[in-house]
Amino acid sequence: MGNTDVLARRFEDNRRRLHSVAFHLLGSAADADDAVQSAWLKASRADFATVDNLPGWLTTITAHVAMDQLRARSRRVEQSLSDSPELDNAPALAAPAADEELLRSEAVSRALLVVLDRLSPAQRVAFVLHDVFDVPFEQIGAVLDRSPDAAKKLASRARARLQAGPAEQPRHRTEHLAVVSAFLAASRGGDIPALLELLAPDVVRRVDSVLVPAGVPIEMRGAGDVATETRRFTRRARAGAVLLIDGAPGIAIAPGGHLLALLRIGIGDDGRIHTIDIAGDPDRLRTATLQLPGS
Repeated sequence: MGNTDVLARRFEDNRRRLHSVAFHLLGSAADADDAVQSAWLKASRADFATVDNLPGWLTTITAHVAMDQLRARSRRVEQSLSDSPELDNAPALAAPAADEELLRSEAVSRALLVVLDRLSPAQRVAFVLHDVFDVPFEQIGAVLDRSPDAAKKLASRARARLQAGPAEQPRHRTEHLAVVSAFLAASRGGDIPALLELLAPDVVRRVDSVLVPAGVPIEMRGAGDVATETRRFTRRARAGAVLLIDGAPGIAIAPGGHLLALLRIGIGDDGRIHTIDIAGDPDRLRTATLQLPGS
């Protein structure tokens, strides 16, 4: 057996990368912590004396652990989003601080975590390890217990699902992405003048009833009222990310990268927002096609 003290030092040298791998795969800082700790326990009990590429070996062990967590997660029945608290002033809406800190510090976007949740565990592992961390397919195949060619196909399928193809009207999509991004930024800052510039005078806001408390109208009309209401939800907007919803620019509300609501933004020929459709019904969230913008 190799020297455990040496392994411990090398493990600490690689801990940040291993945690990043686990976080990309699991989307949770707490789950990533657990995966890295489990990886250390497995590594410390193994014979590493003949390992040529120790960082790669540790990455493989961590990915194995994360893969097991993903498989277990996929077998569990997810809690219905209709049981989640309303989107205004509910403490549970705020993402765990550790998750938000990682989203700020890591080269991983909230939108990426949201769309990764659409993949199967095997597709997610293949895509993240290869496209994000440049792990060779031979190593990925070992994690997935598949051939390198099979791992390559999984990554390719994942890439096709996550990344949008050429738009029929690429100019309009680029312009609409800019409008949606500006709307999200103004909402985060509670910037009423900017919101009024972006909203059409007769804008209509609709929201699924599961997302709002009693007394909040399901439908609201008029730029002034919609802009004023938006100011109430600055915390919600801080958990937002721009992505493509069924091919059109929109916003995902995803604390810690975990999807709670989708905003479909309807933009007219005048470049202003005419409709805002906020979906929180679990069926609507599950059936929407989500892709990364600008891919």
